[in-house]
Amino acid sequence: MAPAQAADRAGPGGRPYDGTVVATDSGRVRGSSQDGYRSFQGIPYAAPPVGDLRWRDPQPVTAWSGVRPVSTPGSPCLQSTGTGLLGSEDCLYLNVTTPARAAHRPVVVWLHGGGFSTGAGSDYDPHRMAVAGDVVVVTVNYRLGVLGGFGYPGLAGSGDFGLADQQAALRWVRRNAAAFGGDPGNVTLAGQSAGGMSVCSQLTSPSAAGLFDKALIQSGSCLINYPDDLFFPGMSAGSPWTTRTAVEAAGSAFAGTVGCAGLDCLRQKPAADLLRADLAGPAHGGFAKPAYGTALLPEEPAAALRAGRFHRVPVLEGGNRDEHRGWAAALNAGWTITADRYRQLLTAAFGDRAAAVAAQYPVSAYPSPAVAWATVATDRIWSCPTLTGEQLMARHTRLYAYEFADRSAPLQPGSVPGFPYGAYHAAELPYLFDLTGWPITLTPEQQGLSREMIAAWSAFATTGRPWPRLRDPADTRLFAPGEPGTVDLGTEHDCGFWSGF
Repeated sequence: MAPAQAADRAGPGGRPYDGTVVATDSGRVRGSSQDGYRSFQGIPYAAPPVGDLRWRDPQPVTAWSGVRPVSTPGSPCLQSTGTGLLGSEDCLYLNVTTPARAAHRPVVVWLHGGGFSTGAGSDYDPHRMAVAGDVVVVTVNYRLGVLGGFGYPGLAGSGDFGLADQQAALRWVRRNAAAFGGDPGNVTLAGQSAGGMSVCSQLTSPSAAGLFDKALIQSGSCLINYPDDLFFPGMSAGSPWTTRTAVEAAGSAFAGTVGCAGLDCLRQKPAADLLRADLAGPAHGGFAKPAYGTALLPEEPAAALRAGRFHRVPVLEGGNRDEHRGWAAALNAGWTITADRYRQLLTAAFGDRAAAVAAQYPVSAYPSPAVAWATVATDRIWSCPTLTGEQLMARHTRLYAYEFADRSAPLQPGSVPGFPYGAYHAAELPYLFDLTGWPITLTPEQQGLSREMIAAWSAFATTGRPWPRLRDPADTRLFAPGEPGTVDLGTEHDCGFWSGF
């Protein structure tokens, strides 16, 4: 009998544990049993990255004796909520949700979004996916902002501590999944936004080889990039990644702003003080991009993908029809985008090619200039780079492309009243998870779409084949109530036009 099974059947005094006590490689844990599933929250997968372990690769957990309660989440990684700070430096925890009687089930490891500066694994309750999809779901915290992306000359791991945490969590899953009823040989790495970009990073990271068997990327393509001022006015051209040289230069400058001349001094500063100083600096959170040119990430993922240097695992990837409307709503709320301002925004982004963009996306074709701008940004930043990335991957592995297109999707708390958000960035998440702080009610039609998506995501995790392969990623599986089953992504998002930009 395996240790996990023995622990599951009897504890002190011979009392049965009804499946809520599991033996991990660091010690036994006791979770909780719910209707149809079991939940284990706040399991440490690495040592607290504090003191001398700040800005070092994750280290092993110290084993414990007895049974550790894991019925509440561990602390989120330190982050700003906009009105204050949340979480702590001691944050390397994960959560496991498993069907009540799981055995050798596929495992989905979920990486949260939040721009590499906010979020936590415990924000996502995956019990619907675990039960309906018959999969084990693991949600993960990883270091954020100045604690996850800091760089400094001579510092091993500069810029990639959050990515290193994700790899440590994947190694934990390989070692421990079986104890929770999962199959350690069938692991899908999945994530949305910064989580999807993390999956992309791991696809092109040599040190992630062998840590997962499939990849699922939601709104986080390896090829995402943007010109000056298009993502948001004042934001310079770039991508979600930066160079090691740049992050180390930023770290040197940052050290001076907090009165330090080296890493020993920086490691003695309270973590909250470092985060406040980073947010108050000229970059307003300048360490929220993973670095490439490093041992963990030798190349920018876009370059690696173009060269075919990525792990040959099946990939399910896609995005949302109206990705950028959330940013447009925020901009329009404080600075109404008129027709004149629309032209100004295009000139700032495209210079002497702005007139061509305006002709392709005339204000008259949209409900408002704000929606016109959002459509330009969606197509140029998100949808067309995603399609190109899918076509590159499809040359080497099985690739399944999707688009989420429910334009009546529930809105996030704090959304701008009256703005037509459509199928905005992150709108698909409530169809897959119950989300902390985001209570929603799906219509019967949307509940059906939710079941359809969970079935597809779970089928991909189980077999790597969520639906019959389409002949080209441009022929993309569509998820939207009452719409046809596929869409030509290139036509819908004017990707032929953008191929010259």
